Amino acid sequence: MAEWWRGGLIYEIYPRSFRDTNGDGIGYLKGITEKLGHVASLGVDAIWIAPFAKSPQKDFGYDVSDYRAVDPQFGTIGDFDALAAKAHGLGLKVLIDFVVSHTSDAHPWFAESRSSRDNDKANWYVWADMQPDGSPPNNWLSVFGGSSWQFDTRRRQYYLHNFLKEQPDLNYHNPDVQDAVLADMRFWLERGADGFRLDALNFAMQDPLLRSNPAAEDPSLSEQPLANPYAYQTHLYDKSQDTLLPFLQRMRALLDEFGATTSVAEVGDDSVRTMRLMADYAGSGDKVHMCYGFDFLSPVCTPGHFAQIIERFEREAGGSWPCWAFSNHDAMRHASRWTEDGGDPAVTARFAAGLLMALRGSLCLYQGEELGLTQADIQFEDLQDPAGKTFWPDYKGRDGCRTPFPWDSAPNAGFGAGKPWLPVEKAHLPLAVSRQEADAGSTLNFYREAIRIRQGSAALKLGSIEIIEVSDDLLVWQRKADGETITCAYNFGAEPVPAPTGEVLLSSGKGAAIEPRGFVWVRG
Repeated sequence: MAEWWRGGLIYEIYPRSFRDTNGDGIGYLKGITEKLGHVASLGVDAIWIAPFAKSPQKDFGYDVSDYRAVDPQFGTIGDFDALAAKAHGLGLKVLIDFVVSHTSDAHPWFAESRSSRDNDKANWYVWADMQPDGSPPNNWLSVFGGSSWQFDTRRRQYYLHNFLKEQPDLNYHNPDVQDAVLADMRFWLERGADGFRLDALNFAMQDPLLRSNPAAEDPSLSEQPLANPYAYQTHLYDKSQDTLLPFLQRMRALLDEFGATTSVAEVGDDSVRTMRLMADYAGSGDKVHMCYGFDFLSPVCTPGHFAQIIERFEREAGGSWPCWAFSNHDAMRHASRWTEDGGDPAVTARFAAGLLMALRGSLCLYQGEELGLTQADIQFEDLQDPAGKTFWPDYKGRDGCRTPFPWDSAPNAGFGAGKPWLPVEKAHLPLAVSRQEADAGSTLNFYREAIRIRQGSAALKLGSIEIIEVSDDLLVWQRKADGETITCAYNFGAEPVPAPTGEVLLSSGKGAAIEPRGFVWVRG
């Protein structure tokens, strides 16, 4: 089916932490291949593999030095071929994480670009002259702290880096850059990739006049924590430019050459502008297939918050197709994020499954979400994430959601024989796959059942969505398609509430009422 992605389920694999097969403490592509049976057993449609291309690993693969090579710590190109073949044999599509907006400063393109102002690739990155006093060209800030401009002594100019200084931004105003990136994408499509997750896509083009950003009217609307100065600007000029749209059309034309492919764009912006980006990037069928923002990666878990996001999307971007996620490799795991004020993470995990699986759109599950994994507590001396090291202790970085996947309850969690690159979280051992497989009532088996029901229901997978009721404690919506109506009711409060009547498809409880942090799906 050409549009298999519409309403589909995508399982994100963070390869460093999935399965180590050679004892070096880092996950391997062969480890993913070995464990694909677990992913297939969930009933999902595709896997998304976080970056495994050659990289100095300053930002753990999001700093690519060769788009066409597998980093040796993850294996070989042959290992990818074997992985893709195994996945396809299990009925799983394979999406790879493609870092669009920037490369590593170790990429040969950048080495040539920085060598002079008149070489063949001199204009492949975003370069700008200093101000008369030697300061950066404008006030733009890096997501990882400080100015987003780094002075280069060779060219005596600044180059732009929206993330680490080792991640210089490509200049997509240059058609030669577009051609080169599309050629690298073609390489992976020809090897059997079924599409891409497009990292930080809206960062890929900036205002050519390099105008300074204004101050943010409300920093709390930022996708970044308030400990980060980045939150205090409205990012009008350093990202999210309409001039990127023709490149997205070129990319879609490439993907369409290969048939049943897809693309998922990460669009990181404030909650209001994210909806416009989703509409612009995925609303006309000639650019990306679907987008996701950070709205459901928020610490806010209330009926009003969910209702507002759903209704805003339907109103402002309903002609596009969303891809929703509650957790990923950059965010605190929601089993912890939504129980910070107390409560049982296991209850929250099932509640979240009931919410996510009934949303209109495609969905991303992050490895371990199906086990109800909580955020790991990483000590400063064990930190690997550069963002965590910069903003500690107000922001502890992303390592807590990236710890090794627990396959069993042995000390190394079945991840591998060597010392893992991040410590195994002891609280995860009782939640290991081996433990939950044997328990019919486990979170893992609850996820499988929720996925099975969604995959078999036209209303849940592809139907319309309408908010029926929203209060301080209760949220109810309906999904409709092909004459089927499913009512989904969620109790965010502390007391039981009456359940809607009808044929119960799935419930987090067993009684006639919906318990606190509980839900029910009913047909009819």
